[in-house]
Amino acid sequence: MAAAAVRGAVAGILGRWAPWAARCPATGRALSGLAARGVGQVRAPTAAPLWKPRLLPGNPPGGGDTSILSSVTALLPSLLQQPARTLTYCSLRKGKRKTVKAVTERFLRLHNGLWVRRQSGYKKKLWKKSASQKKRLRELVLCTRTQCKLLDKMTTSFWKRRNWYVDDPYQKYHDRTNLHL
Repeated sequence: MAAAAVRGAVAGILGRWAPWAARCPATGRALSGLAARGVGQVRAPTAAPLWKPRLLPGNPPGGGDTSILSSVTALLPSLLQQPARTLTYCSLRKGKRKTVKAVTERFLRLHNGLWVRRQSGYKKKLWKKSASQKKRLRELVLCTRTQCKLLDKMTTSFWKRRNWYVDDPYQKYHDRTNLHL
């Protein structure tokens, strides 16, 4: 009596794993070895699918193909969209790389190779920010090494040359002193 109860419990556990074992040959051999030891025939329970693809408004229920990809794409539109860097690798006229204009508008390159930017949100909702928070947001931030490399790739050599301006507020920051890399 006890052996039959154990055999029934093992068959119930193995029955749950039988569909998975059918797809994996190594596990299927292990389960068939258990069946050869006297556990008994393992049957997979028939159950309704746990996931049903969502029907899109354009596809009728009887006709048309509703693939998993189309239903997932409807749920997550950003899944298939690639991130866009507007870097033109070769111009049509001369075949040279082009500068991304958003970089030159938002960042300033110091002559030592560092890039400077404003704090994010320095113009947003100033009516609800305190004076100390507004002062902190007006300060400039240095970009990290990877950001500087990326910004250098997105600009041409024209933007990397040394510029001399009259009364330049960034003059003392263009040359690095006492910084060990």
